[in-house]
Amino acid sequence: MRGDAVKLAYHCSHEQFSASDLLALVRRAEAAGFDAATCSDHFHPWSERQGHGGHAWTWLGAALQATSFGFGVVTAPGQRYHPAVLAQAAATLLGLFPGRFWLAVGSGERLNEGITGDPWPAKDERDARLRECADVMRALWAGETVTHRGRVRVEAAKLYPRPRERPRLFGAAVTAKTARWLGSWADGLITIAQPDQAHARVIEAFRAGGGAGKPVHLKVQLAYARDDAAALRGAWEQWRTNVFASDVLAELRTPAEFEAAAAFVRPEDMQGPVRVAADPARHVEWLGRDAELGVDLVSLHHVGDEQERFIDDFGARVLPQLRA
Repeated sequence: MRGDAVKLAYHCSHEQFSASDLLALVRRAEAAGFDAATCSDHFHPWSERQGHGGHAWTWLGAALQATSFGFGVVTAPGQRYHPAVLAQAAATLLGLFPGRFWLAVGSGERLNEGITGDPWPAKDERDARLRECADVMRALWAGETVTHRGRVRVEAAKLYPRPRERPRLFGAAVTAKTARWLGSWADGLITIAQPDQAHARVIEAFRAGGGAGKPVHLKVQLAYARDDAAALRGAWEQWRTNVFASDVLAELRTPAEFEAAAAFVRPEDMQGPVRVAADPARHVEWLGRDAELGVDLVSLHHVGDEQERFIDDFGARVLPQLRA
């Protein structure tokens, strides 16, 4: 097991908690021994029960100031965000907090990007747009004056000043096909844990596609509580709208549509998409298997409400075991 090499991050879910609550939680996570933090970048939550949608980029400045470890965010350039504006935001954060910020880019979900009212492209078009956006952002970080007329348009844009370090641009993938494509151009991969270690095939595809030697981050959805029944109940209450295939998650338009799609999801259906266990030793076992895949960072997202219990118990009983 490569537990001594793997860093463990606390995931901040802007869909589930207010910005002020997340600020307190991420400070608690650093004090408990987590190595880093990650956060989501949504406009809408997945359901009315989650009920939040804070602006990730506004919050990141406050969170980086309030802590001393590294942060990452997964975002979607090309529709809700112009790539030049994202490039500017990333350069600014790294200017303020050198070496502490990275970002991952993906093709997005209609739930968030659809607010612009622009047509929602098919997946191949979204991927092509994503690659254009990545090229634009990198050119801006390199100090170039960028004019680009394609799926996105940029006119005579230049960043002032040129960032002292080029941000690491990870690619986000759920399928092996997307991961293989990302391997040819992304600086690293971020993917999600899947039942039966299916994420191992995604990681292998990324490395086979050109990503060998590049860092890999894994996001794990888990549910932890005082007993297994409470953990399962918390997962079902908060996360049952998120258990569908990636192509479904990308196409639904509103929280109400996600609620309707999840109407027949049973509590027992959460087992697999979410790692449900009240025993910290079970989570150590799962994370140890992840470490054996050679991942560099695992971001732990407890999908239930009791975040303080999760942070404190994992800080005391899970993180030390993985580092032992």
